[in-house]
Amino acid sequence: MAGMNTPASPISQNPDIRYLGKILGDVIRAYGGEKLYRQTEYIRAASVDRYRGIAGADGEEGAIDTGLDALSLDDTLSFVRGFMLFSLLANLAEDRQGVAREQGATFAEAVEKLKSEGVDDRAISTLLDHALITPVLTAHPTEVRRKSIIDHKTRIAALMRMRDGGAETTETGDVIEEAIYRQVALLWQTRSLRQEKLFVTDEVENARTYMRDVFLPVLPALYAKWERVLGERPPSFLKLGSWIGGDRDGNPFVNAESLRYALSRSAESVIGHYLESVHALGAELSISTHLSNTPEDVLALAEASGDDAPSRKDEPYRRALSGIYARLCATHERLTGKPSARPAKLAAEPYDAPKDLRRDLVIIANGLAADGDGTLASGGALGRIIRAVETFGFHLSTLDLRQNSDVHERVVSELLAAAGVEADYAALDEAARVELLQSELSHNRPLADRWHSYSEETAKELGIIRAAAEAHALYGPACITTYNISQTESVSDMLEVYVLLKEAGLYRAPTGNETQPRAAIMSVPLFETVADLENAPDTMRAFLSLDVPKSLARQRGYQEVMIGYSDSNKDGGYITSTWELHQASLALAPVFEEADIRMQLFHGRGGAVGRGGGSAFGAIQAQPRGTVQGRIRITEQGEVIAAKYGTVDVAMTNLEAITSATLLASLTPEKLAAQDKKRFSDAMTQLSARAFKAYRGLVYETEGFNEFFRQMTPIAEIAGLKIGSRPSSRKKSQQIEDLRAIPWVFSWAQARVMLPGWYGVGQALDEFEDKQLLRDMAAGWPFFAATLANMEMVLAKSDMTIAAHYSGLVEDEAARAAIFGRIKSGWNLAHDGLLDATAQAHLLEKNTPLENSIRLRLPYIEPLNLLQIELIKRHRAGEDDERISEGIQLSINAIATALRNSG
Repeated sequence: MAGMNTPASPISQNPDIRYLGKILGDVIRAYGGEKLYRQTEYIRAASVDRYRGIAGADGEEGAIDTGLDALSLDDTLSFVRGFMLFSLLANLAEDRQGVAREQGATFAEAVEKLKSEGVDDRAISTLLDHALITPVLTAHPTEVRRKSIIDHKTRIAALMRMRDGGAETTETGDVIEEAIYRQVALLWQTRSLRQEKLFVTDEVENARTYMRDVFLPVLPALYAKWERVLGERPPSFLKLGSWIGGDRDGNPFVNAESLRYALSRSAESVIGHYLESVHALGAELSISTHLSNTPEDVLALAEASGDDAPSRKDEPYRRALSGIYARLCATHERLTGKPSARPAKLAAEPYDAPKDLRRDLVIIANGLAADGDGTLASGGALGRIIRAVETFGFHLSTLDLRQNSDVHERVVSELLAAAGVEADYAALDEAARVELLQSELSHNRPLADRWHSYSEETAKELGIIRAAAEAHALYGPACITTYNISQTESVSDMLEVYVLLKEAGLYRAPTGNETQPRAAIMSVPLFETVADLENAPDTMRAFLSLDVPKSLARQRGYQEVMIGYSDSNKDGGYITSTWELHQASLALAPVFEEADIRMQLFHGRGGAVGRGGGSAFGAIQAQPRGTVQGRIRITEQGEVIAAKYGTVDVAMTNLEAITSATLLASLTPEKLAAQDKKRFSDAMTQLSARAFKAYRGLVYETEGFNEFFRQMTPIAEIAGLKIGSRPSSRKKSQQIEDLRAIPWVFSWAQARVMLPGWYGVGQALDEFEDKQLLRDMAAGWPFFAATLANMEMVLAKSDMTIAAHYSGLVEDEAARAAIFGRIKSGWNLAHDGLLDATAQAHLLEKNTPLENSIRLRLPYIEPLNLLQIELIKRHRAGEDDERISEGIQLSINAIATALRNSG
């Protein structure tokens, strides 16, 4: 927007924001009209002036006019869209400058740092030999933007890269400056809100875009880069995971068909990528037998291809690739039921498995390496294809299954009763359940009777398991490896999954000469609540003491445990959740050592700090020593997927950061003295207990808090957003206990309170007597430093003045004054306590890039908040003008875009 470049503004420090803002201003004037442009500029300038201290703050005597009252409903919708688009373009500009990327070491820097600390090449290679790093994409609904909006943003980013390189026109001859303007104009005229609720298939397609356009090219490029750093070819330890189409915890719309759809579309994408790559390679490898020495195995591959075109008679590599291409086309049709976009001219049999495709490609690579100096075989397109096949197989991303333990209990109970094994499984105590389930796992007799009529729930769950077995037969066992169990509380919760897997042959008891059971999919507990995290070590010790789980884990080489950030935070508050997760990880390590089994942790993180968000680099670095061991999986959710993986450049930076952090967390020698570790740990235990008491006292023990929360925040209005296929509550209940963590965190963010990311910490810091110890912890303990850094970001994005306006939506004046007073007091305590512990004069004093980023946004968020409040008042008063509802939803979209990690 014009007029943005002020000397004291962060905008002036980022030429991309200045450039794109001016274009947006020109677009608003051209397409929205001069009146809207001037109104928008007035509101923007007034808000910026308030934040720069030029005019009084809102509500003070002599405060300047905000300009909001002059907006009609139609003007309001246009204004909100304008501010939302500015935030979108500012995000793009910051991504290009690295502001929103993981601020961590590169892989090369991590290796150099380890070597400087005495870690040799062999230790690094050994770690990578058994390493696994997996970002797991989920469909958790905090991405409020339509895919069309994100696509336009991606095109602008590509055009900006061309502009950076000095190009004046695109490859098609368009003038780049004009092309950027056109994309911004298209953004202005593109509907921001979805008109229809998302279906699971929509979520699959949205994720598939990132998988195909970003992850497929990025991972092979990263491996090539790391190979140069290491001086040797590392194994394919960085892979891609997904929950989308397999996560049915609380989502009634995920079923066997959605599972099949997700896997088929992934196969279509990855094999399509291989086909394009092999076709391009065939055009490149024009090597003639008259001018090269071609090995026999390459000649044999060429002869077997069936390509007898006279024009390629002396070109064995092209003929061999013709055969590979034909087999890939046949594989595409077998796995997807569709012909490929460019069908082969040759008839061929499909590949049985990715390893067979890799074998043929390696034959070509070895042939190229055998001739001349081997340059033609090193790296390049062929190396990238081989790496892609190793990494993505025929499935592209490993799809996890997930369901709630309560569902498993009901299904297993029904199966046992129908089979005449146990009439009332649910009534058994834990010991009796474990004994019965072990008995069922000792043989291969199925429980399900094809002629029996089961409940809808049981039939659906059996359908999912059978679809998973079909997928293994079709795509290979790497397509589904993990079954996550929400709300795991006991050993029986994990054994029930193996009993269900047995129904489709995915678990097999020993038969004949076999001595060990086999399971194609691993049963993985998800410990979420504070109580479950505390009990996790005992639960896993009991589980790993049983013959079946222990045998399966040793065959596999590890056992995964998932720890959930979201529900533990909603249950116990920020610092208690963070500490309990840390302590659970630490306490689990010796349990696995005793069992002689490698532990793999799966971190269920969200985008917002209240759901485990913040810097992944810092979070991984802060993990307890001995709990990473080169293996880690991390969920990537909602708007964070677009922020971290929206473009190739940003994705490369973020993926390299989590890889480097995993290396460092696994191999960096412990630097914290035993004495400090003990006193720091004792201090954290005290802080956690005090924070827990304060948090629970407010959220769960204060009469009227639930009503206060539902009236103060736009939680009800968020439910109207069509941003996900899953209901906002696990049960038909208005209780906070049953509300999903995502809308809980998201609604507090909209009201600029961000309560899940800090409440209770201030009281704990204030009551802690040894303030110098807190300073020592902040300066010398990565865990505490990361905990405070994440909270600091949340505090900087919150605003108690704006939150006070939202509290005005609460009808009960006494409750409003009492509860909001406690919230504001808690914020002040958290603010002051953090500054004292980190030795800062103001928030983000030591993180200038983030401070500038937030300072840039605040003047653009306040008018959106004030408009949202006014529209909510009118909506709740019964006004039925559709523009009011649309305005509320647009404001939610705009505020979330500006805050970036709000869910």
